[in-house]
Amino acid sequence: MSPRPYRLGKREEGIGESRRRILDAARELLRTATSYPGFTVDAVARHADVARATVYYQFGTKTGLLEAVCDDLAEAGGMAGLARVFTNPDTDAAIRGFIEAFAGFWAADRIVMRRLRALAALDPDVGAVITARDERRRQGLTVLVSRLPATSGVAVGQTVQMLYALTSFETFDALAGPDEDLSPALPAVTRLAEAALSIQAGELPG
Repeated sequence: MSPRPYRLGKREEGIGESRRRILDAARELLRTATSYPGFTVDAVARHADVARATVYYQFGTKTGLLEAVCDDLAEAGGMAGLARVFTNPDTDAAIRGFIEAFAGFWAADRIVMRRLRALAALDPDVGAVITARDERRRQGLTVLVSRLPATSGVAVGQTVQMLYALTSFETFDALAGPDEDLSPALPAVTRLAEAALSIQAGELPG
């Protein structure tokens, strides 16, 4: 019997271990780097104890590495369950589920999230990664808000913009206490979102 499958399996296992070390190193550097120049592919490679070429092999570019860090945070934050939100026939409940999903995502690593979004203002490549992901959040909200009854195009746009602002990391970060946990902000964000939906429906918030 050929030993090739065994060798391939070991190689894939090694690749997976290297990828995990690189992602962990990248997140650690984002937590601890005192300036943007401190976060480089070379620094990540050194911290992960891998060759610089290994980082490029795994992720292609620095932007690809940052995309993978965001994906890793999404997995840690339970974003895989977001798809179920859109199958909920109760639109109000679906919007609450959407907010809860992003609360979990933002809470996956508050410090790293804060650093990534700060870097987005300094580096166009990082900015493109964050902007694209924020746009997906806006598109998801547009789908949900469009399901609400008696909504005009203008009302949909205004409501989406309000919910988009409310579900941002910056809002959760500002409303949460100084501890690393962002969960205390969730009730406040939910109440504000319900008020925005009441305004959209022409009702006075209770």
